[in-house]
This record gives sequence, structure tokens and C-alpha cells, in this order.
Amino acid sequence: MLKQEPKQEIKMSTSQLNGQRLDRIEEKIDKLADAMISLARAEEKISGLQDDHDKMYERINRLSLKLDEIAGKVDENSRTVDFIHKLFWVCIVSIAGAIAANVWMIN
Repeated sequence: MLKQEPKQEIKMSTSQLNGQRLDRIEEKIDKLADAMISLARAEEKISGLQDDHDKMYERINRLSLKLDEIAGKVDENSRTVDFIHKLFWVCIVSIAGAIAANVWMIN
């Protein structure tokens, strides 16, 4: 009987150790599963951010083209306004000259 008791204790302690070891393995597997889920979520967020980045890039490119068109029109308008400004002063000087000539002619 004495010989059977230590064997039973060894078997029980071995089965307890195996049970504890399996519990630790299960905990590690659960942690790994949680980490995998976190990685998948992060990957989805990164993918969404990449899509948003691509859309913004395209939008900025379109705005850049529009800005280039507007800059060209502004240059054309600037030349036109400069011409009108010079023409205005030519008219003012001509009118002033005509008035001055009439005033001197009358005297």
C-alpha cells in the first residue's frame, strides 16, 4: 500500500502540472488571438487612411490644375487692366490739354 500512494501522488501532481501547463498555454493562445484581432483592426484603419490619402491627393491635384487656370486668367486680366489704366490717363491728359488750349486760346 505504501508503494501505491507515492505513485498516485506523482500521477496527481503530474496531472496537476499538465493541467496548469495547459492553462498557461490556453492563456497565451488567447493573448495571441487578441493580438491578431488588434493587428487586423489596425490594418483596416491603415487601409482606410490610405484610401482617404489617395482621395485627398487626387483632390489636391484637381485644385492645383484649377489654380493654374486661374493664374493664367489673372495674368490676362492684369494686362487688360494695365492697358485700360494707361488709356485712362492718356484720355485725362488729352482732356486736360484740350481744356488748357481752349483757356489759352480765349485769352
